[in-house]
Amino acid sequence: MSGFAYRIAGGKHEKVAVKDALECADAMVWVHLSTNAEHAQAWLRDEAKLSEYVVEALTANETRPRCDAFDDGAFLNLRGRTEEQLDPSDMLASVRIWAERGRTISVTRKHLVATDSVAAEVERGCVSDPGDLITAFATAITADLDPVVADLGDDLDDCEQQLDASQVFALRRNVTRVRVEAINYRRFLNPQRAALEKLATLPGEWLGPDDRAHIAAAADRAARMAEELEAIRERSSLMHEALTDLRAEQLDQRGLVISIAAMVFLPLTFVTGLYGMNVEGLWFAKEPWAFDAIVALCAAIAIGVTGWFVARHWFR
Repeated sequence: MSGFAYRIAGGKHEKVAVKDALECADAMVWVHLSTNAEHAQAWLRDEAKLSEYVVEALTANETRPRCDAFDDGAFLNLRGRTEEQLDPSDMLASVRIWAERGRTISVTRKHLVATDSVAAEVERGCVSDPGDLITAFATAITADLDPVVADLGDDLDDCEQQLDASQVFALRRNVTRVRVEAINYRRFLNPQRAALEKLATLPGEWLGPDDRAHIAAAADRAARMAEELEAIRERSSLMHEALTDLRAEQLDQRGLVISIAAMVFLPLTFVTGLYGMNVEGLWFAKEPWAFDAIVALCAAIAIGVTGWFVARHWFR
């Protein structure tokens, strides 16, 4: 079974095999499983002695951030960034955590970047109870997502500075990408904020006052990121409208040029078409200077029509 475990006691930690993690009752135990196979469900049910409700919550396929109290513990589902391939519509991987006095069990299907940060906190001796571990997860996830959200805002700032009719298509692709990512991140950050806020208020001696304060701070940070993502989404909409207006203006200008060209050549087409008829009785058809006269007439009409458009400021 893929995963790892730590025993923490007296400010010291020991990395142990998952199958041996629950044998010591005097230490705080953290078990992390990175699989969703049936044998993991069996271990959670038979070895960890968790209820069926908790086992199903820890191994569910479809998840969203939430927090539920159950007996003397709490189930917490958080979403964080992963470097593994994900569906474009689901850009964050989940970590499901069961915490109670003396032990914490976490399960992931994709490796979270925050997991390494939490393990490093344990290695440094900064974790001594389940509250510290959950705080480390919440803090690491929000700290990892913060620069990603900031980068989205910077990308949109760059698009706004480059706003120009000649770059409409490239800018629209970038703005659409930023908007889609902002929507996907915000979809999880709002319920994640609510889950952390609920966790901070849950009764239980395994959550100390300092843990609740840190969890509340992580919830506030998630709320700030959700607000920033909402602002990015609104700015993206306005930017998209501005690009659409630029594109419409381009089409109007090109349509105007085509209309002017058509208006210039319309009377010329009439004259040349009239004298191109193969019938008798056309004026001066037999004269040797007739061709030069028609060419001069066409040039005069073209100059006159173009001058009229210039006087009416149609070229602006």
